Formats: sequence, C-alpha cells, structure tokens
Amino acid sequence: MSLASVIRSEEKLLLPTYDRHNILFERGRGVYLWDSRGNRYLDFLSGIGVNALGHAHPAIQATLKRQAGRLIHVSNLFFHEYQAELAKRLTKISGTHRAFFCNSGTEAWEGALKLARIYARTRNTNGHRPKWRILALDNSFHGRTFGSLATTGQAKYRDPFVPLLPGVGFVRFNDVEDLKHQFDAGVCALCIETIQGEGGICPVSPEFLQLARQLTESSDALLILDEIQCGLGRTGRYFAYQHYGVQPDIVTIAKPLAAGLPLGAILTTNRVASSMHPGMHGTTFGGGPLACAVAIEFLRVLEELLDHVREIGSYFQGQLAALKVRHDCIREVRGMGLMVAVELDSADMAKTVVSTLLAKRILINRTHETVLRFLPPYIIQEKHVDEVIRALDSALALKRRRAPTQAVHQIQKTKKRSQSE
Repeated sequence: MSLASVIRSEEKLLLPTYDRHNILFERGRGVYLWDSRGNRYLDFLSGIGVNALGHAHPAIQATLKRQAGRLIHVSNLFFHEYQAELAKRLTKISGTHRAFFCNSGTEAWEGALKLARIYARTRNTNGHRPKWRILALDNSFHGRTFGSLATTGQAKYRDPFVPLLPGVGFVRFNDVEDLKHQFDAGVCALCIETIQGEGGICPVSPEFLQLARQLTESSDALLILDEIQCGLGRTGRYFAYQHYGVQPDIVTIAKPLAAGLPLGAILTTNRVASSMHPGMHGTTFGGGPLACAVAIEFLRVLEELLDHVREIGSYFQGQLAALKVRHDCIREVRGMGLMVAVELDSADMAKTVVSTLLAKRILINRTHETVLRFLPPYIIQEKHVDEVIRALDSALALKRRRAPTQAVHQIQKTKKRSQSE
C-alpha cells in the first residue's frame, strides 16, 4: 500500500487526533527504520521512548515468537506464569512490594490516583477531616484520560475537557516555598514526574523532591512518582528517583516495559496496597502472558545496558554542550542519561530544526514548543551521536545564516507598508 493511499484512507476513517509526518515506515532493525521508499532513518526518538532496545531486537523477537505460539491471552480471572515473575523483578529493582499491570501509562496513572484516594479513606477511621485533595505540578503531563488530564499542569491539554476531576491543585515547578504554602492536612497525594517529559525534559530539583517526601511522610499522604517516560533505564538507573535517594509510595511505569507491546504498571508498598481488595480495580488486557513474557526479557537485557546508558548519555550531553558554545540560539542542554533536551530561543527555530533533521533522515521531535527532545534507543553508539551532532550543527548554522536575510526582508516589508500609508 502506498503512502498516498494510506493518507487518503486515514483522512476518511480515523479521528483527526494526529498531525503525522508524511512517511510510511515498513520495518526497523537496531537503531534504524526504513520507509516505503527504502530510505533509512536514524531513530533518536524510539517511538517516544518505547523502543528502548531499538527495533527487531533478537532477544525480544525470540521471546515474542515462542510465547505467541503458546499463549497470548487468558484474562485476569485465571493465572499464568509470568505476572508474578515480572512483579518480583520490578519490585526488587524499584524498592516496592506489589505491582498492578495495565495497558498504558495513563491507565497506570489513573489507577495510582484511585489507590491514593482509597488509601486515604481507609486510614481515616477516627472521623478526622477527610484527606482527598491532590497536588500536582505546573508544566506536568500525566496522560489524556480524565484523571490524568486533571493532574496535568498544562492548560492546553486540560481546558478543552473541563470540568475534570475535582480537588486538584498545582504547585509551581521546583518552588519549595509554594509547596510548603499549598500542602496541608487535606492532601492525600503529591504527584510528581521525576523528570518532566512533555514539559521539556525538566528534572525536579533534589530540594523539591526531598521536601515532597518529608511533607507526605509527616502527614501520611502519598508521594506518587510518574516514571512513565523517565523510568526503566532511561536515565542510566532503573528509575530516575534513584538519582535522588528518595523512595516513593507509588511509582507508575509503562513506555519501554514490554519493548513495544502495550504494558503499564503501578508499583507500590504493602502498606498502600492493603487498602485495595478484589473488585475495586481491574483490567481486561493488562498483564497478559505475551506482554509479561516480553517485559521479563526486556528487564534481563536492560540490566546489561545501564552502564552503557550512563556512558553514552554523558558523551551525548557533552557533545551538545560543546554545540551550545558555538550556537547562541541554544539556551540550555539538560537531562539525564538518554533523556536529553536542547532548548532553543524560538519555537520557529525548533520546528525548523526538527524538519531539517527529518530531511536528513534523523528522527527527533519537539516538545514544549522550543525544546528538541532526544529519546534514542539504549543501544546507540558514539558514531550515532556524532551523526546527530553534525546534522544539528549544520541545521543551526543554516538557520543562523538565514536569520539576517529574513530580518532584512521584514524591514523592507515594513518600509513598503509605511510608504503606502
């Protein structure tokens, strides 16, 4: 099927929710994708952080083939052999005790909010003021379902769908005084992305996260960390919060967990989990045998890659920092491991750079208008980083050379308007 026919079919049949690039991908291997015309692309986005092992990883392919021939789905009314094993591995590396499996990051976040509310309700046995308020952060993004939207601190996502879940307040990002001011005995949960992804790859500060842990512990509220994008090796540790020495009450994960198959999870402690009982929450597809078997294999491979992620991430950020010295349009380079951002001084420039790199067959994307987001597979090598740096250097230099010409044209247009008036 041609790209043109796919576009025509989608325009007639799909909800208009995506602004896609006109590329039809057909296959992938390693850090590369190939389109329908045979062009090869270097993938530094990895399906927005999903394909952390790249494409067609041999260990994942072998697991998929083996398990698909045995058992794909049975429902959660019965047992299969992989949920407990996957939960064992995840709780061990996260410092938690129990897991719930679902299909996506936003589902995991919804479940975490429900868990926080029911935990607060079961703890309130003495008729005290009910704890049901939730605090989230400005600039955050937790997903597109109603509870996730309600706790997302960006109006452009929330406003079209109001009214949303009540009882949510927003704290200024990394503002410890604002957190102290807004946190009170009515708060049941404090919700934080350890590194804000859609908000521009912005790490929470150590001071802010440590205060969040102190406040929640002192009031028996829950600290919920969203590690859907920054977790599972993306920063060079299993979880980004492990860089801070803080242990949350609930962690949500998804994106790379099943190497491209839909799978998310809530990880929590025995204390919090004790507030749930059968019938209060569930899922039809979450935690099926195929996805769980693949996730176990993903974690096995990931263990061998964490040192590499730290090393290649440091190399990548070092090269970007050197690029910043040469281009004054780069405001900041930030991130951890292979969750990296370059903030430019204009949205127009960021958009142009993404398009220029796409023309050079390098995949990145733009988030928060001015931020170039890099989420490459964990298996990239220095030669792949060097290719991206050369392309980015060229794109920024080209944009800089064009800028004076564009400014002259604008001055000329202004003069003509003035003369005509």
